[in-house]
Amino acid sequence: MSDDLKGKSNKVKVMYVRNEDDTRQRTGNPRTGKGGRSPSRQQEPGRRQEEKSRSPWRTVSRAPSEEGATVKTAAPNADSPVRNIIDPEVIRKQRQEETRVYGENACQALFQSRPEAIVRAWFVQSVTPRFRETLRWLAANRKAYHVVEEAELVKAAGTEHHGGVCFIIKKHMGQDVSEWLAQSAEKECVLALENVGNPHNLGAIMRSCAHFGAKGILVDDASLLESGAAVRTAEGGAEHVQAITASHFEQGLEAFRQAGYTIVTTSSHAGQPLSAATLPEKMVLVLGQEGDGLTESTLKQGDISLSIDGTGHVESLNVSVATGILLAEWWRQNH
Repeated sequence: MSDDLKGKSNKVKVMYVRNEDDTRQRTGNPRTGKGGRSPSRQQEPGRRQEEKSRSPWRTVSRAPSEEGATVKTAAPNADSPVRNIIDPEVIRKQRQEETRVYGENACQALFQSRPEAIVRAWFVQSVTPRFRETLRWLAANRKAYHVVEEAELVKAAGTEHHGGVCFIIKKHMGQDVSEWLAQSAEKECVLALENVGNPHNLGAIMRSCAHFGAKGILVDDASLLESGAAVRTAEGGAEHVQAITASHFEQGLEAFRQAGYTIVTTSSHAGQPLSAATLPEKMVLVLGQEGDGLTESTLKQGDISLSIDGTGHVESLNVSVATGILLAEWWRQNH
């Protein structure tokens, strides 16, 4: 028996491979219990010819829990075993290379930047007028897309905050620090984030980076910058920021220093007040998680240490807010 899942209706097509004795007689469908007739009933020659030309595929329901089953197909002849046509290992690898992006601004920016990365798309009807160009491109390039109800889009995006659209895309992988330095600019600010993993903070940071011209972010895990929540929060800014990776975070900082960048660390408790600081044209701005800040070893790598002066009524600022303030001052001084 062979089956193949067919779409959101949870229907499958089932092929029953008949043996030689079944060319003259047929019993009930073992899956549905229908369609049987007495084995003694003989077919007329015309009916037998009609049966031969009729498709052996039949549509039946299948529970959603079976959707992950391996797709199989009937062998060329009845003596050969049923064979797999989709390798689960291939599916697993593909899923590792893909991610979900949702939110109207995020998806519009992605389409304008790299439409070839789109694998599949879902839309609710209300947003389709604003995605006419995208829909035409998807159709012309044979990319699967679906106009669906709200409930189905929630399932596709994995969140209710989908903004009416969701793309499955090929991940934009991180760039090695050596590749970045080979094409670096004379006036440039790069961010380095140590242990910052909250996707909403990362999205807000990417949005500030895009606004103030910081085009690269050194991170331990490039995939953090492409999570659906981070990209949606960035509101299109993620398409203007490149993840940079190194074998180790501190080694990445040292590579930037050797290439002529000034390493600027940040602290809420110590350091030169930002209002009195002169920021270099070419620098790496290093920020850490809100709770513990930068590690001691990373702080020691700084050429300049900065703090954001204020009333002192709170211990520290949200890391994304601090990033926006620091980048705005760098932009003011150097542009």
